[in-house]
Amino acid sequence: MTTIDDQPQDPDNAPTQPAEAAALPVAPVAAPAPMPAVKTRYDGVAMLFHWVLAIAIIGTFSVGWYMADLPFSLTRLKLFNWHKWAGVTILALSALRLLWRLGHRPPADLPMPAWQKLGAHAVHWLLYAAFFAVPLSGWAYSSAAGFPIVWFGVLPLPDFVPKDKALAESLKQLHQFFAYGLGLLVLAHLGAVVKHVVLDKDGLLRRMLPGRA
Repeated sequence: MTTIDDQPQDPDNAPTQPAEAAALPVAPVAAPAPMPAVKTRYDGVAMLFHWVLAIAIIGTFSVGWYMADLPFSLTRLKLFNWHKWAGVTILALSALRLLWRLGHRPPADLPMPAWQKLGAHAVHWLLYAAFFAVPLSGWAYSSAAGFPIVWFGVLPLPDFVPKDKALAESLKQLHQFFAYGLGLLVLAHLGAVVKHVVLDKDGLLRRMLPGRA
């Protein structure tokens, strides 16, 4: 004896499957955001500041060294004026360079031992300090000696110390001390660059040269 369950069913009357069998729309997956490019070089403005100041500082230091022992003459007076004008220009460029540096992150340090990294940063910031200390002390020395600075013969600059012979002599020695200190820092900087180029071969110099990375 058969039951209702055993009887064959008409396919057209078979129960339908739930609606979940239908395909659901799939939301598009957003592509991952590209990783930001790693900065490996200084920007063009930083390069310009670096090389212009390097040439100006080396030239001004050389002129100062040469004129210091010259006898009093028209040539000596002209060189002193050019030396002072160059010093004020270096001071202005250094201020602009520092402002640019504070607003634009430099490339990351190259791999090196921690003590070398600490030394590099120390020399870097001491150079910045000397960029200001040398011209400011020279400006003060010129004011104390009674020789106001007229920048390029056009713009008179204020004297921020009074005329005083004893003070002028002290400021002269201070200016020389800062200048020689700057010279030593530049030599240390150049020595480190030579090491990176000749021994390490890590591309450090290319970070401050124009052209492709």
